[in-house]
Amino acid sequence: MKYTPEKRLAIGKRIYENELKRYQAANEYGISEQTARSYMRMYRKALGLQPKKRCSGIIRNEVSSKTVKPELALEKYESMTKEELILELVRSKIREARLKKGYEVKGDGAEKVFIPLSSKNTK
Repeated sequence: MKYTPEKRLAIGKRIYENELKRYQAANEYGISEQTARSYMRMYRKALGLQPKKRCSGIIRNEVSSKTVKPELALEKYESMTKEELILELVRSKIREARLKKGYEVKGDGAEKVFIPLSSKNTK
């Protein structure tokens, strides 16, 4: 179903102002969720509004409580030798790759424990 530009902006406004979710707008107006999203973006662009910072329906905190002050982190690395820095870099790359695959490792050697980050079956 085709809508006029004014109707598209009205739909986008309802989504932007949290009157409707995208999937609700899709059902109500017979459009796809992506189309509903593009209508909301059109509305935002037409009024020069900024995107809302959202993550799974929860507004993200701008400053995390776990944020480490950069000065403290730098002091730790400044006192390391070149070999220690290289080893720390390798460890962080391995940790990053494991997190991307969905697990963490605690311990070392025979005491190593693999901890999955989600409850999904990995097999």
